[in-house]
Amino acid sequence: MDNSALLMIDMQKGFLDPNGTMFWEETKSVIQNCMKVLEIARQKEFLIIHTQDQHRKGFKDFENHHVPEHCLEGSFDAEYAEGFGPQSESGTLELGLIKRRYSAFFATDLNMILREHDVKILYVAGVKTNVCVRASIQDAYSLGFYVRLIKEATSSNRPHLATASLEDIERYMGKVINIDEFPN
Repeated sequence: MDNSALLMIDMQKGFLDPNGTMFWEETKSVIQNCMKVLEIARQKEFLIIHTQDQHRKGFKDFENHHVPEHCLEGSFDAEYAEGFGPQSESGTLELGLIKRRYSAFFATDLNMILREHDVKILYVAGVKTNVCVRASIQDAYSLGFYVRLIKEATSSNRPHLATASLEDIERYMGKVINIDEFPN
């Protein structure tokens, strides 16, 4: 394993399944690309972190001021979509990480995990480009990681905001790479 890791963000039924609370049609195009990225990361024996957006039913949740209630613990929405989530039989080091805010770094031990594995380059894929993906990338950059967002392995229900986020990420926080450049 080299000093790279893959952060796979929120590949859950709530976002990817047509019966999910936060589903949008364009996620269908990103699923296969994210599966391809996972396969490559496993072959390269990257550390793989799978985030899982989860919220507590009945508890106050500041995120609900801006988005509808979603991905409640134990719900259909909160489950990983088929083929996603940590796979112990893959032979790689994979970990599930529950997050309660947009960034995978906020109030989690992700930074500590990456530092303990001497990760320098963080590849990122998943949903939504302009929300959880961007927030995680901004924090990763601020913490000193070299960030690479895999363009075809991310999606948003707000294409204009996704485009703006890709531009911001490329200009200020890391690199936006094509899937055929991963890993690179």
